[in-house]
Amino acid sequence: MREGWTDITFAAFREVAQRLAGLAPRVLAALTLILAGWAVAAFARRAGLRLLRAVDLDGRCARWGITAALARTGVRASPSGLLAGLAFWILFWIGALMAIEALEVPATAGLVATVVRWVPNLLVAVLVLGIGWIAAHFLGQAVLIFAVNAQLAGGRVLAGAVRWLVFVFAGSVALTQLDIAREMVLLAFGIAFGGMVLALALAFGLGGRDLARQAIEAWLVAREDEETSDHLTHL
Repeated sequence: MREGWTDITFAAFREVAQRLAGLAPRVLAALTLILAGWAVAAFARRAGLRLLRAVDLDGRCARWGITAALARTGVRASPSGLLAGLAFWILFWIGALMAIEALEVPATAGLVATVVRWVPNLLVAVLVLGIGWIAAHFLGQAVLIFAVNAQLAGGRVLAGAVRWLVFVFAGSVALTQLDIAREMVLLAFGIAFGGMVLALALAFGLGGRDLARQAIEAWLVAREDEETSDHLTHL
């Protein structure tokens, strides 16, 4: 009885030891991949930062107003630092995913291939959001300036509606690029777009009624003057 218990216990220890021995190379490979990914990502960040500064990306962004727009959102990093940091985290997470797959866990089989195929779509979505955000602020500012110069009431409401309309459109394009609930995104965008167009029309109508009245009155006065002049000419 005692010998049977001893055999079972030692067999269990041997099985655990064999599994650990088989797992050790995979764990070592995973750690190596994580360290290698971190090293490559750090090198890419440093090299990319130097390259972006060499082409004066920060100066160009400052002249284009991108740096000021980022500062208004609370982002204190420079555009070159943001891009270099983005490259670092992308490369590091690719290395981390490779390390996870090196462990040969059944639940993560094919994870790297799936994520790598998804990364280009993610980059395009981020780029679309960035361009949409910049365009939204630019168009909103342009509409506000136009409304102030035209002395339209509700200029800020009109500018805000334009800003959100452009940003919602960019967000819907980004989500569609990621293939996230495509039909729901299109439906929600259609509803939001229609609502914003209605709000924009109401804001423009309420804000521009005085200007329209002045234009109509000026046209009527000019027409009356023209008719009076023609009548005097006939006399």
